[in-house]
Amino acid sequence: MFPIRDHNPSASIPYVTYGLILINVAVFLSTWDYGPRQMQQLFLHYGLRPAQFFAGQGYSSLFTTMFLHAGFMHLAGNMLYLWIFGDNLEDMLGHRRFLMFYMASGVGAGLFHLVSDPWSLVPMVGASGAIAGVLGAYMLLYPKARVDVLFFFGVFFKIWPIRAWLVLGLWFGLQLLNGYGAQTDSTGTAYWAHIGGFIVGALLILPKWWALGGRAYWARAGGKPKQPDAPDFRPSSIPIIKRRR
Repeated sequence: MFPIRDHNPSASIPYVTYGLILINVAVFLSTWDYGPRQMQQLFLHYGLRPAQFFAGQGYSSLFTTMFLHAGFMHLAGNMLYLWIFGDNLEDMLGHRRFLMFYMASGVGAGLFHLVSDPWSLVPMVGASGAIAGVLGAYMLLYPKARVDVLFFFGVFFKIWPIRAWLVLGLWFGLQLLNGYGAQTDSTGTAYWAHIGGFIVGALLILPKWWALGGRAYWARAGGKPKQPDAPDFRPSSIPIIKRRR
């Protein structure tokens, strides 16, 4: 299962969200023809390596790692989440503050990863930590926003609208479950960066949530966005042709 959109249209154009997506895609495309050795050198130089960091080197990798991805699906998954949830947060914070929030969440996620595996020489790459911060803030601001989630059942699929608190809460729970007792799994996923980014994002958005009224804000809005819901998907107009027997 994975989300494909939320029913929470933003009132302004999310220039920063679009810009971050374009930068990540551009960086990925610029390395399209790199061979394995070139990619390894790129990740070693710009990815976040805890042992190198604690040796006093590669401090800039806390930032550069946020714009590197290990493959197309890695990039596509991260950009999908940023596209779905980033625009509303940018709408709430404004362009400049959202960019600062995004970068701070990414740095916080990197610090969690450093502490979780301080002797590792393996480079961590990806925007997942920063985007996890966006998810943590979104769940606090819009817990009852509807999110369309695509479920696969073998060769069949169905789209169900589910509340954001459940979708994002399940995502965070899976990160905790997989991250417990391990820094990374066999695929190299840095779960503690995801966990850290989510926590940092939720903490960073707390002042804004309090300024809006905290629990009173939830009571006023019911945890839902102030904008009208986006319309549901309409049934396909393509006629169903029965198979001949």
